[in-house]
Amino acid sequence: MNQITRRRLSRLRRGLLDLREQPGRLLPIFLDDHPLIKGTVYSLRRRCGKLGCRCVKKGELHESLVWTASVDGRTQLRSLSADHVVRARELTRRYQRVRAARAQFVKLYSRMVNIIDELERLRRVELR
Repeated sequence: MNQITRRRLSRLRRGLLDLREQPGRLLPIFLDDHPLIKGTVYSLRRRCGKLGCRCVKKGELHESLVWTASVDGRTQLRSLSADHVVRARELTRRYQRVRAARAQFVKLYSRMVNIIDELERLRRVELR
């Protein structure tokens, strides 16, 4: 094994050691037992279509808060009453936090697997 290969192996090992603690920092997000709901809460602005309405005459659109999510490949949209808005925002925020942590978790493990594969490739020798 030449000097360049040894340096490369050393850097890869250090990189793997640096990454080993990071997935563990995400575990509390996954282990949390608070409820969550898939989707997003946002403000929907639209015209109602009634000829005498302010949305047609003045261009003042009607606004309502809605929850939306893709369920079984179809988009669902539901209007939220004022007393459900805060709860729906909290539940969807938790869902988005879990999904972001999951994406980060997958990215970290993918990087770790790539490093492991490279370490294996550099250490492999042929039997003679």
